[in-house]
Amino acid sequence: MPEAGTRADGGVVPKRTEIDQARGGDVHDGHPDPDELGEAYAAVLAGYVRHLALQRNLSAHTVRAYQGDVAGMLIHLRRLGLGSLGEATLSSVRSWLAKQGSLGQSRATLQRRAAAVRTFFRWAHQTGLIPADPAAKLRSPRTVRRLPPTLEQAEATEMMTAALAAAAESDGPLALRDVAILETLYATGIRVSELAGLDLDDLDTHRRTLRVLGKGRKERTVPIGGPALRALAVWLNGPRQTLAGPEAGTAVFLGAQGRRIDPRVVRRIVHQALRAVEGAPDLGPHGLRHAMATHLLDGGADLRSVQEMLGHASLATTQIYTHVTDDRLRRAYQQAHPRA
Repeated sequence: MPEAGTRADGGVVPKRTEIDQARGGDVHDGHPDPDELGEAYAAVLAGYVRHLALQRNLSAHTVRAYQGDVAGMLIHLRRLGLGSLGEATLSSVRSWLAKQGSLGQSRATLQRRAAAVRTFFRWAHQTGLIPADPAAKLRSPRTVRRLPPTLEQAEATEMMTAALAAAAESDGPLALRDVAILETLYATGIRVSELAGLDLDDLDTHRRTLRVLGKGRKERTVPIGGPALRALAVWLNGPRQTLAGPEAGTAVFLGAQGRRIDPRVVRRIVHQALRAVEGAPDLGPHGLRHAMATHLLDGGADLRSVQEMLGHASLATTQIYTHVTDDRLRRAYQQAHPRA
């Protein structure tokens, strides 16, 4: 993969592959010359990337997403003949967003990109790079919120039963690892990246909790149930040692090569497990996260507790991400309202 270049002043020119991520007509297909950004814009972008990584402590994946969106917008400004960031206006930024829409980008993508450039220009204004924030009044297109498909509780149980049966028929350690992965994802609702990043000392069997490093490297503690703890105990007390290679380190879950498991492997495990359940939707790890939250709410858990377990910064995110059955809402109304 092409590495980032270094300018004479010590600044970093973003990788070509990262500029490619701007796509949507803002960069050419293939591998555009990083000079398309221009020296002034490249310097600003490099400073912003350092801010995201070092001061905001965002993950590499999130930094790349921001970098790609902002790079595309900066290239658009340069093509408009704007040689410096201080020349950007609300109209010029809107024209970039409108171009994205004309090229068929989804509303969700447009909303994300608008949020990315608002954050970028706010940073540029706060750090004194520009005298005013041209994106302060930039609005995002409204998105249509759709509830994602989720597992019924019976389907989740059937998935676990099938995984246990497969493990009983297998002589190798991977099937027992897969059971532990499925149980942990459904029990805790953690993200696939959080599961792959688990270390041995993150598991507290006495308190029945997991310590998780989430988005923005924010740490939280989530409870974990008995079946998941038992599956983890089986995996850790034998099969893991059998599989562990020199690069295993303290990772809880390992891949077939004996080192920390890749999130893509976890996604494959979940898809394969659900194919064994007749009528179940084809979901990945995020689907088990959604199922966990939905089943908690159906069982009477309050929204704030679910928010904390999922690691959502905003309660609004949890309200969108989960759904409560109509029957449960009616029961809550009948129990709580004096004139129900």
